[in-house]
Amino acid sequence: RDGHFHATTGPITAALRTRMGATYQPGCPVPLSKLTYLTLSFHGFDDRVHTGELVVASSAASKATRAFRRLFALGFPLEQMTLPTGGDVSAPPTGDGNTTAGFICRKARGLTRFSAHAYGLAIDINPFDNPYVKGKLVLPELASAYADRSWVRRGMFLRGSAAVRAFTDEGFTWGGAFHSLKDYQHMSLTGD
Repeated sequence: RDGHFHATTGPITAALRTRMGATYQPGCPVPLSKLTYLTLSFHGFDDRVHTGELVVASSAASKATRAFRRLFALGFPLEQMTLPTGGDVSAPPTGDGNTTAGFICRKARGLTRFSAHAYGLAIDINPFDNPYVKGKLVLPELASAYADRSWVRRGMFLRGSAAVRAFTDEGFTWGGAFHSLKDYQHMSLTGD
């Protein structure tokens, strides 16, 4: 914790697979051998430097690391960055969780096809501060105050911001630029 950005990459070990629990299951569209475990430094809302964990597609690891390096240089805060649990897979979208996360084997919201997260090609950043908004639907439900993007608060992704560009310059598509809905937390290498 020297105040500098640090990152490590590694395979999905047996111990890590156990920790991933139900976030990886038979039928997932990507094998574990094509996923990479990252540890990344980030600034917390407490203004201290922390180390987070993220699983992404091996093909996305370098791009994600460069994007988070830029977020770190900007001092952009993350509440936490931990591996999702089986409880996160089945939890109703009502809570106040604000965990930055990548891989989770699940279907796309409201669809039958797999999400980009199921391929390790999407990352959600500060989902409470950057909710999913479609019409009157706001997820997480408790984050409705953050649907108003004119009330700027720390940890928010805003159109044209350096924090958004940290990802889009690496080829990610930002869900806040979607037309039929806004998924402000979502950065994807698949375009959806």
